[in-house]
This record gives sequence, C-alpha cells and structure tokens, in this order.
Amino acid sequence: MTTNIAAKKRTSADWHALANSQAIDGRAVIDGRRVGASSGATFDNLSAVDGRSLGPVARCDGADVALAVKAARAAFDDGRWAAQAPAQRKRVMQKFADLLEQNRDELALLETLDVGKPIRYSLAVDVRGAANCLRWYAEAIDKIYDEIAPTPANTLALITREAVGVVGAIVPWNYPMLMASWKIAPALAAGNSVILKPSEKSPLTALRLADLALAAGIPPGVFNVVPGYGQEAGSALALHMDVDCIAFTGSTRVGRQILQYAGQSNLKRVWNELGGKSANIVCADCPDLDAAVRSAVGSIFFNQGQSCNAPSRLFVEAPIEREFIERALALLPAFAPGDPLDPQSTMGAIVDANQFANVMRYIESGKKEGAQLLAGGIQLRPESGGHFIAPTIFGGVDSGMTIAREEIFGPVLSVLAFNEVEAAVRAANASSYGLQAAVWTADLRKAHQTARALRAGTVHVNQYDEDDITVPFGGYKQSGNGRDKSLHAFDKYTELKTTWIKLG
Repeated sequence: MTTNIAAKKRTSADWHALANSQAIDGRAVIDGRRVGASSGATFDNLSAVDGRSLGPVARCDGADVALAVKAARAAFDDGRWAAQAPAQRKRVMQKFADLLEQNRDELALLETLDVGKPIRYSLAVDVRGAANCLRWYAEAIDKIYDEIAPTPANTLALITREAVGVVGAIVPWNYPMLMASWKIAPALAAGNSVILKPSEKSPLTALRLADLALAAGIPPGVFNVVPGYGQEAGSALALHMDVDCIAFTGSTRVGRQILQYAGQSNLKRVWNELGGKSANIVCADCPDLDAAVRSAVGSIFFNQGQSCNAPSRLFVEAPIEREFIERALALLPAFAPGDPLDPQSTMGAIVDANQFANVMRYIESGKKEGAQLLAGGIQLRPESGGHFIAPTIFGGVDSGMTIAREEIFGPVLSVLAFNEVEAAVRAANASSYGLQAAVWTADLRKAHQTARALRAGTVHVNQYDEDDITVPFGGYKQSGNGRDKSLHAFDKYTELKTTWIKLG
C-alpha cells in the first residue's frame, strides 16, 4: 500500500478509499511460498466493518498442516535458522520489526477490516505493540546466558537452553496481530520453527506477517501460516505427532480440547492462555474516584469489550456506589460505537453475527435474572452492515447471576456492591477464572493485603490495564498456564539440558 497522505492526517474517506483499493491474498504460506489449500477449498472472509466480503481464504486442513509441519521440521533439523549465530538472528528479527512499522498502515487496515476495531487503535496499539514485541525479543537473543552448576571440582555441569523444535501457535480474533507476535517472537528468538494458525475470523494480518518475515530474511519453512477452521486445521496441528509445542490463546473450552489432543498424540507441551472474568474492586477510600471511573469504563469498553482481561465485574463499596455509577454513565457518550475506519471512533464493531448474538443473549439473561439495565443493551448502526452494541452497564448484580459468572466478551459491565473488602475478595476469587484483578484504595496495607489475597496472574493497584512487554501475562486456574511476554516466555519455547563432564 502506498500513499502520500500521512497516517495521522487520514480521514475516514481516506481509509475507506484505501480499503476499497486493497488487494488481498488469502492463500496460505507454507515453506516460503503462497499456496492454496491442497483440497482447493476456501472460505469467504467477511469484514466486521460492514459485512462485505474481503475475498476467499485458503481453507487449510490436515493435509496442509502436514505439509507445514514437514517444512518446519526440515528447517529446524538442518539448522537454517536455529543454528544461525545469535547476532544474525537478532538482525533478521530487527528487520522484521522494521518492516511491520514500514507497513503499519496496511497492517492496521487489514486488522480493522477483519475484526472491526477502530483504526486508531489498530495503528497505535496492535501494529505498534507487535513491532515492539518482535524488536524486544530480537534484542534478548544475544543477552541470555546459560549456567554452570556449583558441582564438585572434579565435574563440570552445564545447564543450557535449547529450542524445543516445531511450535504450533493458535491465536484468537480479538487481537490477531498482537497475540501472534506474543507467540512467534519468543519462539523464533529461541530458534524454533513456527506454524501459525490464525482464527478463521481474522486471517489477514497473520498472512502478511509471514510475507514480511520472509522479506526480512527468516528462511523458508521457519515461519508458516495455515488459515482455516479450528476443527480442521487447528485440531490437526494439535494432534500432529511431529509438533513439539502448542501455544494457544482462546476459550477455555478449546483449551481443554487441545490438552486432550496432546494426550492423544505425542504428549506435546501445551501452553494455554484462556478466558477471564476479572474483578475490579473500588474501595470507598479510593484516592482518585474520577481516575477509577475512567479506568473502569475505558477498560471494559476498549476493543468493544472483546478482551480476556476486561474488568467485567466491578465491585464498588456501598457508600460510593451511586456516585460511581453516575460518573460512569456520564462518560458513556464518548464510547458510542462509530465507523471503525473513522479515526475519531473509540468503539467499533463486534467481530461477527455469532458473537453479536452471543453478547445479546447475555444482556437478555441479565435482565431476566433481575439485574438493573442502567445503560445500553441495544443494537446500534444496523444500517451499516456491521454489528454494533451500545456500551452496556448493569447495576444491582449479584455473584450468582450468569452475567457475573460467565465470560461475555462484549461491552457489558456488571456492578456489584460490597460492604467489606474481604467479602469482595471472596466473591472475586469464587470465579473459575483468575486472569487479572484490581483494587483501588489509599490504604497501603489494605492494597498489599488485597493484592496478595486475589487469585489472579496480574493484580493492579490504583490503576487497571497497565502493560509492558517486560512484564509476564497469564492467569491462574482456568485462565490458563504459562506466561506470554517478558523473558519468562522463553520457558515455553525452550528445553533445559544438563550436560555432565567428568574432569578427573
């Protein structure tokens, strides 16, 4: 994509014109080549923006996965990537990051067309975050040292990290490019070969990432992309006997299936990053109520609520509940869904008709079970061809209601009142999920004790959703295992080897 208009100055009309002129290649990338599915099958990729067809995409299945695994294994075994000097792999991955930045407008447009998120965030969050992730792990390649164990003087024990081999990465549709980068960057940095299976709802940026990886100098076969349906391409990847590791982000239901597939095949390691029902606890002594309100509203409605770590359960101490809700309702006009290709829009479209219907069912269940609908709960912009839901807030929610227990994955906030912070913590921990949580209080001891008591992979204090590539991301309980981001991600994609040497 080429244009003389600076991205920051583009109007909605500019982005629509670029969308209409975009040529999209939906073929898979296997062994360094663009190829159709072996069967010749395709599926129609529909845009979340307006429902129009973006073109056919290769419907890969077990035969295509087998070809990708064969290519990845050959690339790993002959060392064309894994055996390169760390400094050389670092240079290639830095160039990969550079190419993402140079093609940021095309990548952002593809992301928005696929999943309906506002173009402003595709640019500022998704593309920027993916490039930063690649660059950070590139820098880590030649800075991680192995170990020498403190053994007796007549022996030498070396502890070294080695690439696990062939990594299958299965990523979701809510942050397709960002989630892909969290998997492929550390996996490639460690020297593995990778097969990426994007969601059938969002295949486009994954395919372009493979093109850019090849252009950067990552050898053919090292990074492959097989679009297709989970029950066909995804299951074949998880069942393949020559895949050493599956890194998955998605639903808890599918995460369970992948664990079963591992047991049925070669006991491959499985790293699951799954759902969440995060609790956001605001105490009456909150040091900045306006900040807490802005954070609560902004975090749940960002990305149309389609975030596994969204703080969908808001616990507010009873004395400030009414004031908190009033301030939250006053902010809702700023989150009115708009055209995703309009740079001014802060909320976009739900990804597709199925997800839209699912969110609306949860809204109906909230009303039927006695929660008070304070705002939203309706469809907006039906004439657009996309699926848009007004920001929705329920009051009077109790922990037994469906909307307080199950992950909705939409712009729906449930407000629960509490009288004692210990009760809020017990309710927060009663969930089967444990991805993120937060507490707002001016009392340092209360903050520390509450953070310690909350069973979640990340606990925020007096803020929510702070993020950095240096910090691990993952959850407790049925929110998964293992960690994305930070140096801890290398634990997923490497084996520890001990080598004993007798000296005398």
